[in-house]
Amino acid sequence: MGVLLGLAVGDALGAPLEGQPPPARKVTEMRAGGMYTDDTLQALALARSLVVSRGFSPEDCMARLLEGYLRYPKFYGPTSSAAFSLVIRGMSPRVAAEQVHRTLGGSRSNGSVMRGPPLGVFFSSPLLEEASLACSRLTHFDPVAGACSAFVNRMVSDLARGSSREDAFRHACSTCRIPEVSEFLRRFRDHPPNPSLDALLATHCALAIFMGAESFADAVVRAVNLGGDADTVGAITGSLAGAYWGVTAIPPLWRVQLKDHDHIISLAGDLFRAAVEKGE
Repeated sequence: MGVLLGLAVGDALGAPLEGQPPPARKVTEMRAGGMYTDDTLQALALARSLVVSRGFSPEDCMARLLEGYLRYPKFYGPTSSAAFSLVIRGMSPRVAAEQVHRTLGGSRSNGSVMRGPPLGVFFSSPLLEEASLACSRLTHFDPVAGACSAFVNRMVSDLARGSSREDAFRHACSTCRIPEVSEFLRRFRDHPPNPSLDALLATHCALAIFMGAESFADAVVRAVNLGGDADTVGAITGSLAGAYWGVTAIPPLWRVQLKDHDHIISLAGDLFRAAVEKGE
């Protein structure tokens, strides 16, 4: 519950600040309606797919991701939007992701990182890295995006199962398959946080804030008030903080205001039960 609600709360708090410079006055309240963006839509689609499929099914996951895209296309970033559009027209996800990568001149954006944390709830074995890379590859051809997603998901998995922040961080570093990602994140204290659309910079930003935060609220408020890609950095930070501090650490007012709060709680329960049945 902490992971899914934390992700959605971070997304909803950051949404009004997306694309903006850091606000002159710190934002600590959720806007009316508690509406989230595609960060949460994609994460919930992935969570439901894991529940129904009892594991990661690229076909089922893509179908559920497309449902959200067709409902709220304006929420989605250029990489995911372009990939989804090609799949809707009949192209296979693998071919679509590669074509988008070539057309846009890259696909190292953070869209696959933000949706991945439900994989960390479901998996604890090495299957987590495989599923994370495969899920990222549905829309993002660049391997850095996949590695960043796997890094966050591994931390979420360990944190949700009781690991300390430092232990979860070290484990994620040790399982990361791309040196550029592992070395940059390993030295997260050496770089200023940058709430960028870039997958590695966004992952670093969320990681650095989470590792230095004193509470769930402290982490998420710091993340979204950097501006930039505030909703996504808020979502990634919220998933890490929710995994570590748990659902009870999320301020009750934010939970009450969040759109679809009860649905997310119910889905989190289904995801937990599916993971237990799978033996993960």
